[in-house]
Amino acid sequence: MSQPLTLETADATVAVGAALAASILKAAPASLCIYLEGELGAGKTTFARGFIHGFGHTGRVPSPTYTLVEPYDCGDYRIYHLDLYRLNDGAELEYLGISEMTGPGKLLLVEWPGRAPEALPAADVGIVLKVNPPGRTLELSALSPAGESVLAGLPVESAAPGA
Repeated sequence: MSQPLTLETADATVAVGAALAASILKAAPASLCIYLEGELGAGKTTFARGFIHGFGHTGRVPSPTYTLVEPYDCGDYRIYHLDLYRLNDGAELEYLGISEMTGPGKLLLVEWPGRAPEALPAADVGIVLKVNPPGRTLELSALSPAGESVLAGLPVESAAPGA
């Protein structure tokens, strides 16, 4: 996506996350890895909440800042929400079981992927959130054929209410 979306509220950020989830469900890739980047306070975890709820999860979606990974069983997919901000070394991901978090039926949503690029699978979709008062901007990039398929089905005009 070449034009960044303007997200004026947290609800708009949640809505884009849910819209991306709907597009993934429609495209039905076997697996997917999404990199979620942005400075502290840019709305990464807010986006993740909308994304995970978009797959039908009805419970709480906490930030995995301290646990590093939070798994969610959502129908045909098991979603792993990772926050690598506190990671000291990419090798630590092996202790977390990163190799078991990839493959058919699994989605990785990774905050702070730059903390362990050598230990992560390549991204299919890249998301960059930036603080742009009074709200945020969000840029989406397809980085693989699976990512292109997912983003092709994303209804941009309905994804960000208030934009």
